[in-house]
Amino acid sequence: MSDLSLINGWVPIVLLVLGGIALFVLFARGGRASVITIAIAAVLALLTYFLLNWLVLTVFDVLPEPLPGDVRLWIAVGVGVFVLGVGSMVASSVGRKVTAIVCTVVALVTVGSQINVYFEEYPTVGTLVSSDEPSVFAGSNGLRSASETTPVTTRWKGTPGKSRVESAPIPGTVSGFTGRPAWIYLPPAYSGPNPPLLPVLILVSGQPGGPQDWIVSGRLQELLDGFATAHDGLAPVTVVVDPNGADDANSMCMDSDIAKADTYLTVDVVNWITKNVGVDSNHAHWTFGGWSFGGTCSIQMATRHPDLFPSFIDLAGEREPAISADRTQTVQLAFHGDTAAFDALTPLTLLSQKTYPNSWGFFAAGGDEPTTQQWMTEVSTAAKNAGMTVTTQIVPGQGHSWGVPTATLVPALDFLSPRMGFTR
Repeated sequence: MSDLSLINGWVPIVLLVLGGIALFVLFARGGRASVITIAIAAVLALLTYFLLNWLVLTVFDVLPEPLPGDVRLWIAVGVGVFVLGVGSMVASSVGRKVTAIVCTVVALVTVGSQINVYFEEYPTVGTLVSSDEPSVFAGSNGLRSASETTPVTTRWKGTPGKSRVESAPIPGTVSGFTGRPAWIYLPPAYSGPNPPLLPVLILVSGQPGGPQDWIVSGRLQELLDGFATAHDGLAPVTVVVDPNGADDANSMCMDSDIAKADTYLTVDVVNWITKNVGVDSNHAHWTFGGWSFGGTCSIQMATRHPDLFPSFIDLAGEREPAISADRTQTVQLAFHGDTAAFDALTPLTLLSQKTYPNSWGFFAAGGDEPTTQQWMTEVSTAAKNAGMTVTTQIVPGQGHSWGVPTATLVPALDFLSPRMGFTR
C-alpha cells in the first residue's frame, strides 16, 4: 500500500472522476440561489486564475517566480469548489448540507491530487503518510577522510553492504548559521567490508522546502541505489544540506545581510563532512548539485568556489539568485540596495569575468517550463563560453516539478562519473 503511486496509475484518475462527480452534484442544486452561487464561484475562480501571480509576486511578494499555469488553474478550481460548497450549505436541508460538505471535500482532494501530480511532491502513499525519522548518523565506522588521487573504481573490489540514510546536524561553527539537520545517503560500498573512501555529492533542495524533500520527493535513495547497482555498489556519499534554515526562508546561498550561507556551505559543511564522514577529501572528486533553488545554488558554488566544487548539477535553476520577483527588492533586502555588491557574486557576472577550464556542469529543465529552459540556455551558454565542459537535458512532459530531478540525477552522475572516479 505504501508503494501505491499518487502521480501515475489509477489513483489520480479515480480521484479525478470522483471529483468530477462531486462538482456535478454541487452544480445540480436548483433555484435562484444556486444560479447566484455558481456565478460568484465562476467569477472568483477566473479572478484567481488571472490575478494569482500578480498577488504572490507583486502584492504579497512571497515568490521569486510565477506559479505554473496548470497549478494556477487547479487553485482557481479549488476556489470555485469552495464557494460552491459554502453556497450549497446556505438555506438548505441537513441532508443537503452533509452532501455539500462531502462533495466539497472530495473535489478539493481532487484539486490537491492534481497539483501533486504536477509537482510530484508526494509520489506514493508512503511518502504522504510516513512520519519516519532517519536514524542519527552513527559515525564513519573508523574511516578517516584522505585525499585520493586515483578513481574509486580502481581502489575497491569488495562486497557491497546495504545503503542507508541517516541524519545529523551540521553546526555553523564559522558562519554562525543554523541550518536544519542534513540527510546523508551512505552507499552500499560504504557499509561493505574494507570500504573505500568515496567521492562526495552535496545536494540542496528547492525553496520553499528542506533537505528531506530530496529523500521523499526526489527518491534519492532509490535513484542512488540504482546508480550503485550499475557500479558494483559504488555511489557518492551524498549529503543533503540546508542553507536556508526554514521552509519560508531564503538565504540565496550567499553571504549577505540575511545570512552567511556561502560560508556555511563552503566552510562549515565541507569541514564537517571531511572530519566526520570518512570520504575522499580530494575536491577534484566532489560535486555540488540541486534542484530549483538548489540548482541556482550549485552554479553559484561552482563559479565562486571552483576549487571546492569543480563539478556541479544545476537542475531547473534560475538565471540568478532571487528573494523577490522584483530584483530591486532582492538587492535591498540582501545588500542594503548595493547592486554592484550583488552583481559581483552572481554566476553570469563571474562567468563573464573568469575562465573555468577545469569545471564540468550538467544542466536540466522540464520540457513544459519555457522560462526555466530560457534561463538554462543563457547560463549554460555562458558557462561554455567561460571554458566549462557542459551538457544539457530537457525532460519531456515535465514542468517545474520533482519529475525533473528524478529523471536527470542519474544521467548527471553518469556524465560526471569520469570526474568523480566511477569510471576509469
